[in-house]
Amino acid sequence: MKNSNRRVFICQVVTASSAVLATQAMAQARVDEKDAQATALGYLHDTTKVDAKKYPKHTAAQKCANCQLYAGKPTDAWAGCPLFGAKQVAANGWCSAYAKKA
Repeated sequence: MKNSNRRVFICQVVTASSAVLATQAMAQARVDEKDAQATALGYLHDTTKVDAKKYPKHTAAQKCANCQLYAGKPTDAWAGCPLFGAKQVAANGWCSAYAKKA
């Protein structure tokens, strides 16, 4: 009976550890600039590379880090954005949904 309990416990630990690692891996995934959603929103990792002709309202001061949608601290290099699900955006990035933090 002891061996059976130990086996069950080890299986539970392995399963829980796998779930935690998978969650961390997903949370750390970064948005690919070529992703369909990113392309549709004009997202780039570097705000200085935004096409001024295509996005005339863009300014160099507009960055994900000072956008209302940025889910991290302004000092975080990467953080979540609800527009991209579980993927992270660059603090120096930009997209056409930019909305300045109040």
